[in-house]
Amino acid sequence: MSSSAAPNEGTTLLPHSNGVSNGTASEHRAHRARLLIRGAFVVVALVAIGVFLFTKHPDSWLGGGLPSDPHEAADKILRGAPIIDGHIDLPWLVRVLYGNNATAVELDKPMPAHVDIARLRQGRVGAFFWSVYTPCPDDAGEDPGKDFLNPTSSARDTLEQIDISHQLVEKYSDTFELALTARDVSNTVRRGKIAALLGIEGGHQLGNSLGALRQFAALGVRYVTLTHVCHNVFADSSGLFNGIKPLHHGLSSFGEALVRELNRLGVLVDLSHTSDETALAALKVSRAPVIWSHSSARALHDIPRNVPDKVLRHVGFGEGQRDGVIMVNFYPRFVSEDPGDADVGTVADHVEHIANVTGRAHVGLGSDFDGIDMAPRGLEDVSRYPALIAELYSRGWNADELRGVAGANLLRVLGGAEDVARELASEGVTPAQDLYQKRQDLPVKRGEL
Repeated sequence: MSSSAAPNEGTTLLPHSNGVSNGTASEHRAHRARLLIRGAFVVVALVAIGVFLFTKHPDSWLGGGLPSDPHEAADKILRGAPIIDGHIDLPWLVRVLYGNNATAVELDKPMPAHVDIARLRQGRVGAFFWSVYTPCPDDAGEDPGKDFLNPTSSARDTLEQIDISHQLVEKYSDTFELALTARDVSNTVRRGKIAALLGIEGGHQLGNSLGALRQFAALGVRYVTLTHVCHNVFADSSGLFNGIKPLHHGLSSFGEALVRELNRLGVLVDLSHTSDETALAALKVSRAPVIWSHSSARALHDIPRNVPDKVLRHVGFGEGQRDGVIMVNFYPRFVSEDPGDADVGTVADHVEHIANVTGRAHVGLGSDFDGIDMAPRGLEDVSRYPALIAELYSRGWNADELRGVAGANLLRVLGGAEDVARELASEGVTPAQDLYQKRQDLPVKRGEL
């Protein structure tokens, strides 16, 4: 047997090097130290790069799962959290071009303006408010009188706009479904359909009547814009580009009753088109969150139609603030001094300015599509919403913030209004019985029975 034993767990496979000099060992230790220092520098550099990239796009790192390419990221976000637009004038377009003849409207084919089914799908739209707008009486060739007592066609025409909206939702029921609540919207989107919500664009459409408001709510209306471009019995308007002389200096007492009744019904108070005084008064009176369904930032384009910072500062979650969402209008004449220069970046600037004042939880999108005569470059129609989400992503907005601006912020506010309605019901609040104080026909005189 050989005197060299086979290796086992108690022996080393490499023999001890008894002949290594002290100098060679020292060099070995120095070499290891240099490697450790270099490794430390590499780690520090990688951490620094990672911090920079995480700060810029946190959702691309640490399991966020978003692509670094803005357009790919936008597509991924919108597949899970599609667009909810606060204001589209499709019903008015149908009235103007088709005389409200639903059989003549082909939403499954290319439509003449900004909206059809194919482009809605391409733009990742999950819901939008169908504006059941009718113009101010003066713009419709009618004189409401200085006390708003002359009969007008506004309430009748509003019923017709609600009717055509219902007809089109029913005609294309494989695509659209009427939604009455935030939960309805979410459930409709999960079924692969587009939720249809209804919004009245001006208190003049209510016929000076809270009873009419209640019936409109029963037909599915889920926001009421307190004014359009004219004053009414409830509130003062901002006018359009030049402003108009105040009438009530905000809300009238009847307007305060309107806001409270909207709260009771769970119908959103919409402050687009209102004067600054009206907006501030409504923010104070309302218990529920509010919206601006299609408004931009006055600090970036100084016209009365846009919302000033002094009003925006009252929106938020803090003490003395009211929750709400300002849904940014795309109309080039509202977002830019030179409408021809307006592009997707211009609209993103308005989104960011409002978010910088209110916080990113309080901004959304209200394009005004089908009601505007031009659109920004890059936001030509409803197919182009992803470009705006991509632009905001490239500016550092994270996935949660982009889901908010796409529609989650609006759903929170709509759900908040529903919560307040339930609270008021539990408190025993009953339908408001207020009448317009200058109305002459109620109560009915005994001799007229």
